[in-house]
Amino acid sequence: MARHLLPITALLIGSALLLFAGGIHGLILPIRGAAEGFSSSSLGLLGTGWAIGYVAGCLIAPRLVGTVGHIRTFGVMCAFAAVAMLLQALIVETWAWIPIRAVSGFCFAGAAMIVESWLSERAQPKTRGTIFGIYSMVNLGAMTAGQLVLSLGDVTGFVFFAIGAVFYCLALVPTALSTSATPAPLTSVKLDVPSLWRNSPVAVAAVFLVGVSNASFGALAAVYAGDVGLALTAITLFASIPVLAGALAQVPIGFASDRIDRRIVLAATAGLAILADLAFAILLPEGRLTNLLLAGVFGAAIYAMYPVIVAHANDHAPPGTGIQVSGGLLMIFGLGSIIGPLVAGVAMSGLGPRGLFMTTAAAHLLLIAFTLWRMTLRPAVPQEEKAAFQLTLPARVATPETAALAGGEDEALPLEPDPDTPPQE
Repeated sequence: MARHLLPITALLIGSALLLFAGGIHGLILPIRGAAEGFSSSSLGLLGTGWAIGYVAGCLIAPRLVGTVGHIRTFGVMCAFAAVAMLLQALIVETWAWIPIRAVSGFCFAGAAMIVESWLSERAQPKTRGTIFGIYSMVNLGAMTAGQLVLSLGDVTGFVFFAIGAVFYCLALVPTALSTSATPAPLTSVKLDVPSLWRNSPVAVAAVFLVGVSNASFGALAAVYAGDVGLALTAITLFASIPVLAGALAQVPIGFASDRIDRRIVLAATAGLAILADLAFAILLPEGRLTNLLLAGVFGAAIYAMYPVIVAHANDHAPPGTGIQVSGGLLMIFGLGSIIGPLVAGVAMSGLGPRGLFMTTAAAHLLLIAFTLWRMTLRPAVPQEEKAAFQLTLPARVATPETAALAGGEDEALPLEPDPDTPPQE
């Protein structure tokens, strides 16, 4: 194992530093913004700005790398992410924070794509799954550590912004000093919604609605926790526990979806999310333990749905189009992520903290309704024709390169229905 990990150690360290900084950056903004009196709708727009930048980064970064190379592009991305964080510490105004947050989303997407491309190039077919698993654990651990470190000091000052910027800068050092060969060009994504829809309407609709839900929670969970009276340590746990719970829940949920109709598993998981939605929205619990337990249940549901959706779409996709399908679905998830925080922020401004979970409940209810309706129109995929379920990172930190790293390089084929297969959903 050591001989497989040594060549990619620098890349894993760089990724860990990037995610650690990203964990600080993503959580300190809503906490600090709430302390400064920013409205919930304004804080929701921070999530919208991030999603716009992230989608743009996934689309544009391959062209930048093709022009100036991997190392230069990665260095620029890390540098601008650090500058963006420092500017947000210097200009504490919503009109400045929102576009700057879009810049950081763009930089984060580009940097993550480059790391994943490098790892994918260095991974051998027999070690690819192991490397992706280690990469996922490193990223989740680093992101969680970044969030939890905020509980150690005063978030209303400059210190944590400076710490985050320092780690963004440190993230470029391992790759800059790496002697590894430059990897192949990045995966380019073409968002072809009609082809994706013909392939699987359930996957397209569900991934959009999951984007609405997950991005709303990711952007405004800290605001909700602060509004119901949780202390800073509990707020950081409220934001981090759901991600870890979702990572753990992917194993049993993926196991179930490999054995029964994935649409049933998807609807049941969304149903679990609705139970948590209603508990938050109706009870509006104030106790630390109750909120953290509900957050764990909620995270286990919402962060486990995305890989089920991708697996369901791949069940219907022609051979060799797995990366295209995953990349296209990620872009649709991004579109939902643009809308979700905006809607949830407005709902919280009008309805108070319960507005967040009323928004996510609406998204989950629509997901269940559409999925059950489509189930009446087409039978389940035969067991022997199912694609393999793959564990994945939370979609918010996944890129089109994640699919290449997790599943290997697929031959680029047009995403059109196979004439020899039954009519698509």
